[in-house]
Amino acid sequence: EFRRVLFRSVDFCIEGRDRVIAYVAEKYGRERVSQIITYGSMAARAVVRDVTRVMGQPYGMGDRIAKLIPGAPAFKADAEKAGRSSLEHALVEVPELKAAYDAEEDLREIIDLGMALEDLTRGVGIHAGGVVIAPKPLTEYSPMFCEAGGAGLRTQFDMKDCETVGLVKFDFLGLRTLTIIEAAVQQINARWPEMKLDVLKLPLNDKDAYKLYADGQTTAVFQMESQGMQRASVDLKPDCFEDIIALISLYRPGPMDLIPQYCRRKHGLEPVSYLHPDMEGVLKPTYGNFVYQEQVMQMAQVLAGYTLGGADLLRRAMGKKKPEEMAKERGKFESGAQARGIDQTTAASVFDLMEKFAGYGFNKSHAAAYSLLAYHTGWLKVHYTAEFFCANMTVEMDNTDKLKVLFEDARKNFGLEFEPPDVNRSGYRFEPVSDKVIRYGLGAVKGSGQSATEAIVAARDEGGPFTSLYDFCV
Repeated sequence: EFRRVLFRSVDFCIEGRDRVIAYVAEKYGRERVSQIITYGSMAARAVVRDVTRVMGQPYGMGDRIAKLIPGAPAFKADAEKAGRSSLEHALVEVPELKAAYDAEEDLREIIDLGMALEDLTRGVGIHAGGVVIAPKPLTEYSPMFCEAGGAGLRTQFDMKDCETVGLVKFDFLGLRTLTIIEAAVQQINARWPEMKLDVLKLPLNDKDAYKLYADGQTTAVFQMESQGMQRASVDLKPDCFEDIIALISLYRPGPMDLIPQYCRRKHGLEPVSYLHPDMEGVLKPTYGNFVYQEQVMQMAQVLAGYTLGGADLLRRAMGKKKPEEMAKERGKFESGAQARGIDQTTAASVFDLMEKFAGYGFNKSHAAAYSLLAYHTGWLKVHYTAEFFCANMTVEMDNTDKLKVLFEDARKNFGLEFEPPDVNRSGYRFEPVSDKVIRYGLGAVKGSGQSATEAIVAARDEGGPFTSLYDFCV
């Protein structure tokens, strides 16, 4: 049971992730290490368009049907509750689709065939981060899938089936932010070799970094880029690391509604209150609000005498929202609370509060790890602005829209200037010329590529600066 549920997730720089997987395969044996298959299924809208195309019907007919099928996840969830496929549910819930189905024979034939094909596997892919490491050759646990040409072995069991047969699944995720931080630190240490900057040793009380959040200048700061998050950051005005953890945890569906109250309580504009005095020890750091899953577990221990293992089972039950499990846990919580002198009404109110939150609550340890990356990127943006923007723009150089956002932020809000790309001065990447000047990278010129750009730089290094367009072409 322990092996079945064991799960490990680690984020790596996107440029180093493949090296990590190769290292693990070398260490444990290539026959014992594999990435995991994923199966793409035929969703309602897609299957209608595919059937229309295969049957030789006009594209417009398939598009018309597809647009009548609601695409929201909530609609699919409602269909599953009713025991129907999405197409069947759409025929019941969308009168316009049902009328067309009854009136048009060709359309009816498409939908009937679509209902037969919906949710069948359409193709295979590869899990974004999942890797399994087995104690014996993987062929003893799972059939293996091989890509055409004999390369790229992966398990033929998907993620859930791998866990069911007892394989340990690891997530080796490529995180762009780690690549950005690494690139910025490299440029900083190249300009000031004596510094040997290590972001893991940065103090977490830098006032200038927190002012960046308070001013809402968090474009390209990890987890803080959206307009909604920027507004929340301005309202909260974080002044300590704990505030960043709370903000990242609260800015999610469900807890997001607590952000205004959290901000008011932090700034003393609203009194902090508790349903029972014993709750203060758990909720004081978050101004009387449940923010983290760990607080639900702590509250169960403090008020109702749960063990740590029992508190974790409670958290899981709340997350699954299964009525029978919740009724069992509610009785256990209320009995435990009453044994500690807490009246039944108060115990029930506390449980209701925990239940409302737990389905959406964030794991604090995960939020703290992400908050550290948010702080590191914010600190770099304040103190080494040119290097920070160079690293971001290099990583995003294929995304013209994102480049434009970074370009405008750098010029308008931080006073940076840009030298245009120059075949005699620029390299592939964006480079800082000074604290206030960035040289545009040749790699960001549309239509160029890394190999072509590196060839230009190599020719320049070998023969000196290009003297004319003809010299450059030669």
